[in-house]
Amino acid sequence: MMAGRTRRDEQVNATREALLTAAERLFAERGVYAVANRQISEAAGQGNNAAVTYHFGTKVDLVRAIVRKHAERMEDIRARLLAEIGDSTELRDWVACAVRPVTEHLEALGRPSWYARFITQVTADPALRAIASEESADAGPSMRIMQEGLNRCLHEQLPDLPAEVYAERGTMTRHLISQMAVERERALADGTPTSRATWRDTATGLIDVIVALWQAPVTREE
Repeated sequence: MMAGRTRRDEQVNATREALLTAAERLFAERGVYAVANRQISEAAGQGNNAAVTYHFGTKVDLVRAIVRKHAERMEDIRARLLAEIGDSTELRDWVACAVRPVTEHLEALGRPSWYARFITQVTADPALRAIASEESADAGPSMRIMQEGLNRCLHEQLPDLPAEVYAERGTMTRHLISQMAVERERALADGTPTSRATWRDTATGLIDVIVALWQAPVTREE
């Protein structure tokens, strides 16, 4: 009985993983709302068109499951990086803790990967963006610790940075990380040239630019 249950559990887990992978790819390539559950089931090799509903519920629940899977893996990377820098006062160290969990995770996924393009599709939608934010926060404390450390470092080094500029540069930072990850992921999937040889080099270039972005002068229009 136990062996039969174990095999059944393995089959269920394999089916769920196949559905997650198929959904992530299709959502990344076509957009979340352009893909029907039936198409996901077919792409995952499932004859039952109701497989997505059976295993996950709604499409939003499926998106949540994909985000959670990746968020948990990046949590481990971020926690390791935070342990390495401790109470650093170097802006570059804190920026690296924002950038490298993404690039290390994408590198670990191999090629082709779809996560960068998937999460960009998700965060473009206000309702789904809230889900992504919730799942990233629920994956562990590292995101909050990283943000607090970055804020502390910025306030110490750039105490006169206006609040509206601070918010604007935070948005720019998020966009730089996500869009550069998308560009590289797409190029690797298509077999076209990339500006950097490795994901590690890509992260280094991003960190250079983001540090410079935060330290850039603020020009006031007369």
